[in-house]
Amino acid sequence: MTRVQADERTGHVAGARILRGERNWWFLGPGGGLARLRDGQLTAEGQLRPATERRLREHGLLTTALPRSYSLTVLTSTQCNLGCGYCFQNTGQDPDGGSRPPRIARTRLTSRTIGSILDFTDRQMAAAGVEELRVLLFGGEPLLNPRGCLELLERAADHGLASAWMISNATLLTPALAARLADLRLRSVQVSFDGDRPDHDRIRIRRADGGGTYDTIVRNIVRASEASPLRWTLRVNVSQETHQGVDALIDRLAAELDPERCSLYFAQVGDVGIGYGNDLQHTRDLSARFTRWQRRALDLGFTVTRPQAHRPCVTCGYDDGRFGAVVSADGTLASCWETAGRTDWEVGTISGGYLPGAVTRERWVGCEDLYRRADDRRTLAAFHDTVDAALLDYLDETGRL
Repeated sequence: MTRVQADERTGHVAGARILRGERNWWFLGPGGGLARLRDGQLTAEGQLRPATERRLREHGLLTTALPRSYSLTVLTSTQCNLGCGYCFQNTGQDPDGGSRPPRIARTRLTSRTIGSILDFTDRQMAAAGVEELRVLLFGGEPLLNPRGCLELLERAADHGLASAWMISNATLLTPALAARLADLRLRSVQVSFDGDRPDHDRIRIRRADGGGTYDTIVRNIVRASEASPLRWTLRVNVSQETHQGVDALIDRLAAELDPERCSLYFAQVGDVGIGYGNDLQHTRDLSARFTRWQRRALDLGFTVTRPQAHRPCVTCGYDDGRFGAVVSADGTLASCWETAGRTDWEVGTISGGYLPGAVTRERWVGCEDLYRRADDRRTLAAFHDTVDAALLDYLDETGRL
């Protein structure tokens, strides 16, 4: 166990968040705990008073543990069948203005590479002192290589596999494949939507013909749900091109899918410097929209991702992949899925391990480090604090906390 200490001069706890709600303050501890605080328990600057910090420690809210499992992300295919203009795996925009932006090099996971990945994983797990493995199937589009997905999960069962999840566009997911993946311990699939159907079909398009994908995705989720116990995380991408249709999208998804098996979260599309810009500002109006969307989703029966403290990502948050790794289909290592498949950001290989610190230090990218924002970090943090406090207020108000 790692004991997280508060700075006695400032009352600041590393990783913790203190949010101002409508009637009280919310404390989000680094270990995952939540506490309601009164004004008198904080300083005028909104920091913990010593007595408050001691009480939170006594209740275990300042205690956090290191990860108990190893998180392995594997790109089964770096190819994708969609041509979304904002994708961080693009290397630029389509020069003809169509649906085929240039992408990272194509590679495909093979049986031989799977064996090497699992050998590498065994070494990493032994070094970290963990015995449980969690796998993320990633791409490109992972289901462009369904055999690789199935073989990886099947063989990982002998290496401590506890569960797996997948990020997919779901256009290639069949009921039979969903059932087979679920039998191999796949528990959930994350699927993205870009606004309501008209916006989605204009943005999330097939590379082959520029056609829309909304109806295909929803139909595949419905059929896969009938054939398997899979759960669904629905990521709603928010940009200047989609935000007007999000209210309609939430109602449409509630009518077409089973909300009890779905979690919704809303995420702003970032600019990774490939010619796609999101000019949506983190304004009070936008925070009000996020709050309205979350409340509507909850009222319709969806789960909404709860706010958390600032905790290290299990893959990019620790040096040299101590508790997790991102492996491309050819066996190269990246610090984060956002740089996987990009040769200028490689940090090692599964055969040779991680490169020396002097090299990886310059290439070690964390979650969203590559994104260019229209607003500064302070404005962005204030936006998230406002939205998260409003969500906690509503969960409390409606008896869902």
